[in-house]
Amino acid sequence: MLASPHAIALAGALCSAISTILLRQGLRGSNFYAGFWINVAVGVIGLWAAVFLFVPRDAYRLSAIPFFVVSGLVGTAAGRFLRVVSIEKVGASVSAAITNLNPFIAAALAILVLGEEVTLPILAGTLVIVLGTILLSLSGRVVGFRPVDLLYPFLSALCFGVVAIIRKLGLSQAGPLLGSAINMATALVAFTAYLLVSGNRDELLCDRRSLLYFVTAGIAENGGVYLVLVALSLGSVSVVTPLAGTAPLFVLAMVFLFLKGVEKLTWRIVAGSALIVLGVFLLKA
Repeated sequence: MLASPHAIALAGALCSAISTILLRQGLRGSNFYAGFWINVAVGVIGLWAAVFLFVPRDAYRLSAIPFFVVSGLVGTAAGRFLRVVSIEKVGASVSAAITNLNPFIAAALAILVLGEEVTLPILAGTLVIVLGTILLSLSGRVVGFRPVDLLYPFLSALCFGVVAIIRKLGLSQAGPLLGSAINMATALVAFTAYLLVSGNRDELLCDRRSLLYFVTAGIAENGGVYLVLVALSLGSVSVVTPLAGTAPLFVLAMVFLFLKGVEKLTWRIVAGSALIVLGVFLLKA
């Protein structure tokens, strides 16, 4: 069981939840630019070190590079950056729940673009997800964020939904470790270029406390991404994606334990998060 895609995907979800909480703590003394850049830089250092140590040279595939470069731009540079922004704007629990909509978005794109059939589980999952999202949006007035700020986690979910298929294609050409390293390096180069061009490089400054949180979050985040890639290489998207999508439930428990004085949990947030996770499971039924 420990080597199964089910267990690995759940471990990835747990790592993602831990990263969300650590990022929320770090953002108390810094900003999302620094949080994202440090998060990705940690991934680049760790993943490429692992590639050089464990991936044989004959496993390198040039054909895999385009897939993971695109996934790095869409899923990591755009998707993960928007996720960090959303944690600051709407909080860890709401951000985690809405970002978790990426399987729903992937299913919707498959129906609209590829003409796939609308099934009863898809309809049921959609209705449950919509209800959960409504509850989360209604919690904004109580918790203290504007409904328009929900756009950030929605856009993050859109990026992750699109990139799931691209990563699966890339894994047919190279292993998850090399793929993760290419993905992360692309995101770091792209975001660093953006900071230099936009004149926001001074935003990378942060205090030691936030730096520690961001570095630790980077280790957890990138470990979680790698675990999900491993799970995808062992199992199908329909099995791995819903299990990896249980991260919001872990986040709820951790917010209650570690962020009592930082974030407020309401019944709408708890119910909305649970409904979104249930809806994702129904989509894959």
